[in-house]
Amino acid sequence: MTERPTARGAVAAVADGFTELPHPGRESAPDGPLGWPGYDAARARAAIRTGEHESVICGTARIGGTEAVVVAFEFDFLGGSLGTRTGDRLEAAYRHARTHRLPVVPLVATGGSRMQEGMLALTQLQRIARESALTREAGLPQVAVVRDPTTGGGWATLGAGADVVLALPGAQVGFAGSRVRPADADPAAYTAEAQVAAGAADALVRPEELRETLGRWLRLLTRPSTAPAPVPHPLGAPHLPATGWDAVLRARSPERPRATAYLDAYFTSRVALGGDRCGGTDPDGMLCGFGEHEGRSVAYAAQTGAATRPAGYRTAARLVRLAGRLGIPVLTLVDTPGAANDAEAERQGVGPAVADLFGAVAAARTPVTTLVVGEGGSGGALALAAPGNTWATPDSYFSVIAPELAAAILKRPPQEVRSTADHLRVRPQDLAELGVIRGVAGAADGRRAAR
Repeated sequence: MTERPTARGAVAAVADGFTELPHPGRESAPDGPLGWPGYDAARARAAIRTGEHESVICGTARIGGTEAVVVAFEFDFLGGSLGTRTGDRLEAAYRHARTHRLPVVPLVATGGSRMQEGMLALTQLQRIARESALTREAGLPQVAVVRDPTTGGGWATLGAGADVVLALPGAQVGFAGSRVRPADADPAAYTAEAQVAAGAADALVRPEELRETLGRWLRLLTRPSTAPAPVPHPLGAPHLPATGWDAVLRARSPERPRATAYLDAYFTSRVALGGDRCGGTDPDGMLCGFGEHEGRSVAYAAQTGAATRPAGYRTAARLVRLAGRLGIPVLTLVDTPGAANDAEAERQGVGPAVADLFGAVAAARTPVTTLVVGEGGSGGALALAAPGNTWATPDSYFSVIAPELAAAILKRPPQEVRSTADHLRVRPQDLAELGVIRGVAGAADGRRAAR
C-alpha cells in the first residue's frame, strides 16, 4: 500500500463540500472510564499528531452529485480504535442520516476496539450494529470502503455490515488483526483480495477510481421506483421453434446470446454485486448488481448458462432483498441447465440456497420481472423466476427436467428423447398456452409479445 491518507484526506479523495457534524459532548473521566494510566496523555499525543480529537470524523458531503453522510476513520489516532466517544459520534451520524434521508458511506480504517476503555469500548459495536440496522430498516443504503487496515469490530460492523463493501487493493482486511492471529496463519487470507474472493466484499476499487465508483453506486441505490422493470428485447432468433427438441437445441446453442449480451444491451451503466456474504461467489453462474435503464435504477440477477452454484443462489437472494429494502425493481434472466448437483454443491448447501432464493422472490417487496433467455432447467431455474411476470424468448425452453433425463427415468430408449421433449411441452409457445409464462417476448409470428 502507498502512504495511508488521513481521515480528511480520504474524504477529500471521494467527496466535495464536507461539512462536519456537531460532536456529541461527553466528558471523560481522568484517564478514561477505567482510569487507565497514561490514557489521557496518549489521547493528547494523538490529537497533536493528527489534529483530531477522536478516531473518527463525521459529516455530510456530496459524492458524485449525491448527498451522503460520510464517516472516516483516522488510523493515526490510537489505531483508529473505537471508544465510547467514537460510538457517540457514529450514533449521531446515523441518526442524522435517517432524519435527513441520506445514505451512509463509512471510510473504514481501524484496528478494533480501544483496550484502554475495556468492555465499554467493545459494547460500542452493539450501538453501531443497532444504528446500522435502523438505517437499513429505513430503506437507506450503506456503502462502505474498507481501507488499510480494517480489522476487528470495525470490520465486523461498519465494514462487513454495509449493504455494499468496496475494498482498496492490498489493504489488510480481516476480523483478526496482525498481532492476534495464529503464528502460522497465511497472511494472504487477511487481505482485501481474499475477502472479495470469499464473497465478503463486493469489489476491489483502485484509489483513483473510488470517487467515480462510489458516485455510481450511490446514484443507483438512491432512486426508488414502483414500476416493474421492462422486459428486455430478445437478442436471438425471432421465430418460434417447431418442436420441443428444436427448442432445446436452440437454447443450448453456443451462438445464442448470453447474459452479458442482454445486460449490455439493457443497461447504459451497471455495477456488480459480488458474493453471498457466506464465504462464496459464483461469477461463472450468476451475475448480480444494479444498473441504469432508461434513466431508472433496476437491480439484476442473471444466470449465465452454466449450472448455478449455491453461492450464486445466495447472492441472488441477497440482491432481491437489498433491492426490496431500497425500493428498486428487479430484473432476472433465467438461463441454466439446473442447479449444480456435484458433491461439493451438496456440502455447500445447494438445497437450502435454492430454497432461500425461492423465498426471497416470493416475498419480494418490489416488482420482479423475469425473462427466460436460454435453458430453464427445473427448480434451479424456477427459483429465479417471478410468479406471474415471467416471459421467454423464442430461443429458450423451460422444463421440469431435461428431456434426456426424463426419458431415462421413464426407461425410454435414447431415440425417444426428441418425442419426450414434445410430451413435456417445453417450447415458449407451449409455456404461454399453459399459463406458465405471460408470453413470448418479441415473437415474430403473432404470439403474445411483451410490450
